[in-house]
Amino acid sequence: MIKYFLFILLCASQSLGFSQITETLRVGVMHEPPFVIRDGDEFTGISVDLWHSIAQDRNVKYEIIEFNDHLGLIRALDFEEIDITINPIHVNEVRLTLLDATQPYYVSFLGVATSFAERSQIRIFLNNFFSLQFLKLVLLLIVTIFIFGTVLWIVERKHNRRQFRPNLLGLFDGFWWSAVTMTTVGYGDKAPKTKMGRTIAVIWMFTAILIISGFTATVASTLTVNSLSRTIEDLQDLRNTKNLASVHGSSGEDFLKQNGIKAKVLYDNVENSLLALSANKVKVLLYDKTALQYLIGKMQLDGKVFLLPVNFNQQYKSFFLPKNSQHLEWINPLLVRKINQKSWQELLHSYNLQIE
Repeated sequence: MIKYFLFILLCASQSLGFSQITETLRVGVMHEPPFVIRDGDEFTGISVDLWHSIAQDRNVKYEIIEFNDHLGLIRALDFEEIDITINPIHVNEVRLTLLDATQPYYVSFLGVATSFAERSQIRIFLNNFFSLQFLKLVLLLIVTIFIFGTVLWIVERKHNRRQFRPNLLGLFDGFWWSAVTMTTVGYGDKAPKTKMGRTIAVIWMFTAILIISGFTATVASTLTVNSLSRTIEDLQDLRNTKNLASVHGSSGEDFLKQNGIKAKVLYDNVENSLLALSANKVKVLLYDKTALQYLIGKMQLDGKVFLLPVNFNQQYKSFFLPKNSQHLEWINPLLVRKINQKSWQELLHSYNLQIE
């Protein structure tokens, strides 16, 4: 009778998910601050602390196995080389067909960091003023002035020798007249006398009005608009961005591929990408916003790297397990309980984070 009672009790406990796990679970991780932070041989971070609390409540033993990227973690899960990964992997349709995912424990977005959003306007102006684009514009204007000045000099040099000298020095007379006329300074020291010369002068006067108007607008655009257009607000702005970077194997790279956007460079890890950004090797970085926010402060990059107030691609972060894993049934209830406790908010606050 006692044997039957014990058997029924054991079955009931198993059906309720209270059976003890005697095996040592293999937990896959990769360095991904602030969720998984490698410090020598030790691992800390939001995900590590959350998982440790769950395993402690369940009295589960586990060992940490380190990987280099998300692709390695997903492959290891698919081949059942590990029992779970506690990195905050983005839940999507493809991954759910291959693997099992827990309830999301964090919601984040892709964020955009730049190296120029907080640069001074004076510095931006000077950089643009000495840029190749601006110099080409000035050179084009000088050539146009010289052409009209030369044409007038050819017409006037035989009939107006005092104002337009017949030798090569007269080319400078023509250039001076053309420049003074275009800018409407009107010194009056040089003026055409022939009918042909005056006709050319009238044509140049009206042409110069159009040129100077267009030149002024173009100069203003070249020197100032570049600084204004560096604020990225939507996907189209991201498409038009040059020197765009992301991290290999990250959700940022996946997002760029899905939208047909090509990154100039993909870095091995987010720390290296932020250092490149602060050194102006790239201009824009797309990566998980929570990680960017944490690392910009941790790496003391404030003032060198700026996180823009824009969100792309809301992402639900979960632990992942092999397909049909027996551990999902007991992990989910404990995980949901943990993230609804005050201690979860305190944990996020300790990493200067909050739920979006």
